[in-house]
Amino acid sequence: MGGAIAVERLRLRIRGVVQGVGFRPFVHRLAQRHGIAGFVLNDADGVVVEAEGESGALAAFVAAITAEAPPLARVAGVEVATLAPRFEPGFAIVLSEDGGQGRTTLVAPDAATCDDCLRELFDPADRRYRYPFVNCTNCGPRFTIV
Repeated sequence: MGGAIAVERLRLRIRGVVQGVGFRPFVHRLAQRHGIAGFVLNDADGVVVEAEGESGALAAFVAAITAEAPPLARVAGVEVATLAPRFEPGFAIVLSEDGGQGRTTLVAPDAATCDDCLRELFDPADRRYRYPFVNCTNCGPRFTIV
């Protein structure tokens, strides 16, 4: 005899080097993998996630955020607060919130060009062939660009 599955909702505040490194798409993929609903956005202090799902799936999702973070990301901390479930479908990357004057998020240091970008750079059939600014969320001049 099966009972109803308890749904929980968490608000995660993630601080560290979590912007400009592919973190929001990474969180979106994790949410899809774990069957989590909610959203992710950037704000002045880092990344905010509201995640809703079954407690075991939420626990695995939260653990994976730190354990599987993108190569240039550095998660300095994750604060977790419990919210009331909204029972909304799907997971979205939403428009970033304007942080005004008090921005405190960190910027990734410049990183060497990765193997995937080097392949693009030197492939005459690629649209980025010999493009001097080739980079992706796993490499490139993050600090210099900012």
